[in-house]
Amino acid sequence: MMEVYLDNSATTKCLPEVASFMTHIMCEDYGNPSSMHKKGVESEKYVRYAKEVIAKCMKVQEKEILFTSGGTESDNIALIGGAYANCRAGRHIITTRIEHPAVLQTCAYLEEQGFAVTYLPVDTNGVIRLADLEKAMTRNTILVSIMHTNNEVGAVQPIEQAGELIKRMNPNTLFHVDAVQGFGKFKIYPKRMHIDLLSVSAHKIHGPKGVGFLYINEKAKVRPIIFGGGQQRGMRSGTENVPGIAGMAKAVEEIFVDFESKINYLYGIKERFVKGVSAIDGIRLNGPAGREGAPHVVSVSIQGVRSEVMLHALEDKGIYVSAGSACSSNKPSVSATLKAIGVEKQYLDSTLRFSFSLYTTEAEIDYTIKCMSELIPMLRHYSRK
Repeated sequence: MMEVYLDNSATTKCLPEVASFMTHIMCEDYGNPSSMHKKGVESEKYVRYAKEVIAKCMKVQEKEILFTSGGTESDNIALIGGAYANCRAGRHIITTRIEHPAVLQTCAYLEEQGFAVTYLPVDTNGVIRLADLEKAMTRNTILVSIMHTNNEVGAVQPIEQAGELIKRMNPNTLFHVDAVQGFGKFKIYPKRMHIDLLSVSAHKIHGPKGVGFLYINEKAKVRPIIFGGGQQRGMRSGTENVPGIAGMAKAVEEIFVDFESKINYLYGIKERFVKGVSAIDGIRLNGPAGREGAPHVVSVSIQGVRSEVMLHALEDKGIYVSAGSACSSNKPSVSATLKAIGVEKQYLDSTLRFSFSLYTTEAEIDYTIKCMSELIPMLRHYSRK
């Protein structure tokens, strides 16, 4: 039986060179980067190396990179820190209905603190309308948060156009982008795209779990929300996770080598899967199925078969997929994203997410399609009984 991992939007396999690099740091260059002796200086060099690598790939300044524990913390610092730092200018925030829980739950918290939040609708592909954004903007809008790439259906937002619109209407409004799913799949240049704050997580790009970064434009006002020893210029206290930070930088280096061919490979895998799954009766594809969407995510609704049943049937065949966002999939609930794009009620609990990586092969896709073609009619037959 073949083992097929198609849950790469949840997490990716760590690159071997990343793992060995981190092992060396943990076992040899293990000093605290704040220490003034040689071991500390050696460790601090890895933090500087990571800032250099990440800043270079986005064409920003090294001092604008803040290391965090991952996408959730980056989103929290951006939204809470940005909202409190700018609340004298207004208390209005704009986001979308299809954001990751790390943004939606943080916005809910800010509403409890007296901020007003506008949630933009999306079209059937999961993309916002710029006219809705323009209509929502007011002179009291201090922060706009729009994800780059949706984690469930792969919708890609018009980030550069949104950024231009926001800054034209109010240059002081902070523009935050959750790029956890988009970074490493698209080239993102915050300065050109009018982005003030950008969240990224290492484990989505074949790096380690528990580490990420937040780009903060040097002119953006953001308050720290973690206090302590004053590391990272007081913006995020706590001893830096040096092995994780260095491993993330190594993953960033690797992913941008021969970048275009890697992305074309992913789109080829996606197209092969879409073609195969579309031939199965009673299948609905959610969101953008072509190159207008992300290269690594496909959402599939299966008529007459509950997602949990299908997930475990595929698992028995060695195929690992997701029933939605892995960050909340252990809590049964209806996907806000699927509701926002207008998926019919009968499909809401019959949807799976398939997500690919550079490790995904054509043979694995063909095996998955074969298994689905055999399993779906059988599962429908039993569900009717």
